[in-house]
Amino acid sequence: MGISIISVGKLKEKYLKLGIDEYAKRLGSYTKLDLIEVADEKAPEQLSEAEMEIVKKKEAERILAKVPQDAYVFALAIDGKQRTSEEMSKEIENLLTYGQSKIIFIIGGSLGLHDDALKRADTKISFGKMTLPHQLMKLVLTEQIYRSFRIMKGEPYHK
Repeated sequence: MGISIISVGKLKEKYLKLGIDEYAKRLGSYTKLDLIEVADEKAPEQLSEAEMEIVKKKEAERILAKVPQDAYVFALAIDGKQRTSEEMSKEIENLLTYGQSKIIFIIGGSLGLHDDALKRADTKISFGKMTLPHQLMKLVLTEQIYRSFRIMKGEPYHK
């Protein structure tokens, strides 16, 4: 059993890296967490819609190359379903209970995820309507995965 987070871009901010590392360490008691970073596509600040699609498509190809066929995939997307922490915990627990041994969360780059990546996802998940930097989203997601396991095991965790 394992959970992976596949994200676009190298995490450079030390404070985010420290937070993610802390939750990854805590998760070690429950599951193996694999953090996979794929290269972001270099592009100028100003892009046309067509150029944005090309960038997102190249990043999606890199993400999808890391996704095993038999994995259950959550795509982080603004238009995804919002869940409470308890609902997310129950969803992960159900997947694990019924034999899903590979759970993957995918986080796109600064332009989001290409349709190819969204189509591969088994479900889309949203943490709200606000746009957050994808590096910060990785920290929030890691914390929520940890919280999910605490809830699953009936262990106390602040609300």
